[in-house]
This record gives sequence, structure tokens and C-alpha cells, in this order.
Amino acid sequence: MGYLEWGATKKGAFLWEVESELMSKVFISPASLLHPFVILPLIGQVILIIALFQSKPSKLVITIAAAFLALLLGFMLFIGMISLNYKIVSSTLPFFFVLMWVIRYFRRNIG
Repeated sequence: MGYLEWGATKKGAFLWEVESELMSKVFISPASLLHPFVILPLIGQVILIIALFQSKPSKLVITIAAAFLALLLGFMLFIGMISLNYKIVSSTLPFFFVLMWVIRYFRRNIG
């Protein structure tokens, strides 16, 4: 899910809302996508979508995609922890629980 709050007014948005806003502005300002915390998770999502349509996706491909997504969500978790914001922390935990489950699955079933 991913949730962020910023500013004195505590304006907040879910990650998918921010992403849809960035995608709507891609043709107006393509430079807005060039930040590493934007482009790497976006690449990770594209890789996961491609892996979804493969009959047997590679462990390496899924690991790379998960690592790209974990960069952003790990940073969000760090921000939530240092600011003691339980909304941000709790919004990132499902991703890391699923990530741990996928890693355990790979270790047990794929080797």
C-alpha cells in the first residue's frame, strides 16, 4: 500500500495516488520521473508485470524487481520509524511480510 505524510499540514497520500499523478504528468514533465526513488520502483513494477505473464518466471528477475521496490518501501519504513509515524510504518509492513514469504518460498522450493 505505502502511505506518506509530509509538510506542516500532514498532507498524506497513498503510493498509488502519487504514482498515478506522476504518470499523468509524464508527457508534460518527463524529468519528474528521473529521480532514483521514482524510476527504480517503477522499473521493479514493470519487471513484476512482465514476470506475471511468463509461464515460469526467473528467480533472479523476481528478486531484482522486489529489490527495486524494497528500496522505496524501505526508505518509507525508515522515515516512518524516525518520525514515529505509525501510519507510514504500518503501510509498509505488508510489503515486507510478503517479501519475507517470497524469499522463504524461493529457498524451500526453488533452491
